Amino acid sequence: MTKELELDQEKAQTVKGMDAGHDVKLKLCEEQLDIFKTRVQTGDVIVRKEVVTEEKIIVVPVNREELVIERKVFDAENPDKMKGHTEIIRIPVSEEHIEIVKHPTALEDVTIYKRQFQESAHVEEILKKEKVHVETIGNAAFVEKEAENRS
Repeated sequence: MTKELELDQEKAQTVKGMDAGHDVKLKLCEEQLDIFKTRVQTGDVIVRKEVVTEEKIIVVPVNREELVIERKVFDAENPDKMKGHTEIIRIPVSEEHIEIVKHPTALEDVTIYKRQFQESAHVEEILKKEKVHVETIGNAAFVEKEAENRS
């Protein structure tokens, strides 16, 4: 037997012992490819926002008002002498208070999306095809004839 056609034992015996007027038919087959694609999850993507805290120290000048009352007390025994002592009273009137208001400010826009693109994948596969090979022993004669209705 040749590698080109591997007939099983039963078919080989049928061909050897056939009678005149009886045809033996062999069905020759070949492999063909059917290609399917399946979607497979290859990974996960986790998108999250992280809040980072930062302590800021800012020096802010603050204004304050106070009412100043200045009193000069004279010496009663010596009114001609302008000597005496001065008394100062301070009364706060207004002051600035610091008020902190925080507000979000947009830094950037981040867009997340999936994009599809097409690549070509090269697939290699070995296909088998059966061919008939006729061996004759002795003076057996045969005529090879093409079938007219091949599909």
